[in-house]
Amino acid sequence: MYATLISAAALWGAVAGLLVRRAAHRLAVEPDQPWRDACPAGHGYAPGPRGWLGPAHCAGCPPPAARAPRRAVSVRLPTPVRLLAPAPLTGAAACALLAAATGWRPELAVWLLLAPFALLLAIVDRRVHRLPDHLTLPLAAAVPLLLGVAALLPGRAGSWRLSVLGALALGGAYLVLFLVNPNGMGFGDVKLAFPLGAALGWYGWPVLLAGAFAGFLLGAAYGLGLIVRRRATRRSAIPFGPFMITGTLLGLLLGALAHA
Repeated sequence: MYATLISAAALWGAVAGLLVRRAAHRLAVEPDQPWRDACPAGHGYAPGPRGWLGPAHCAGCPPPAARAPRRAVSVRLPTPVRLLAPAPLTGAAACALLAAATGWRPELAVWLLLAPFALLLAIVDRRVHRLPDHLTLPLAAAVPLLLGVAALLPGRAGSWRLSVLGALALGGAYLVLFLVNPNGMGFGDVKLAFPLGAALGWYGWPVLLAGAFAGFLLGAAYGLGLIVRRRATRRSAIPFGPFMITGTLLGLLLGALAHA
């Protein structure tokens, strides 16, 4: 049964990675631009959920073999195919690891429900250095509420009270960093810190600190690597959301294993 749980979680993550591509294409726009309402080939998306779930290219696009060579497409399209290709693999790996570490505890359902949104935010932020309010603000409310439900179920391994305090602590810490140096951090990172803090706080303060530190460490290593390769300077902006999310994943794995 344990292997079945991990396999089902991996399948969920892979499907989520496939389905978020369209939403990533639509949301990956500059702050002063409206969400895209057409596929990369210019075909309008259907209204409702069908317009947000699935591949970036719609059903009206020609088959892949009939499209222009990838090199030509990558120059013209605002969302390169190569950026979204790892999404199913990343989603499958993350969800499988969460299932393996958490087991059958009720909070696993929360982590798996949040995984597609975390993946979507990471893709959009990497593409345009933006974390849309349409995702971060609902998540800030949804994570404590979902964990509140998990706290009522038998077998849970965390604390809802610490989850709420973790959201306030990490969100407040990011807010202070933003106020001290607005050029060094986007306000979207501040809003994302609240749901991530709620998730990390579920397992207690040591996990919260470890997950937050891991995010900063990964971001710093990435920025340093760009500087060493002369692809950025000390003043260059980097998308920090993916590193916050990855640090949170590592923290959740640590917390789940510690409570095994």
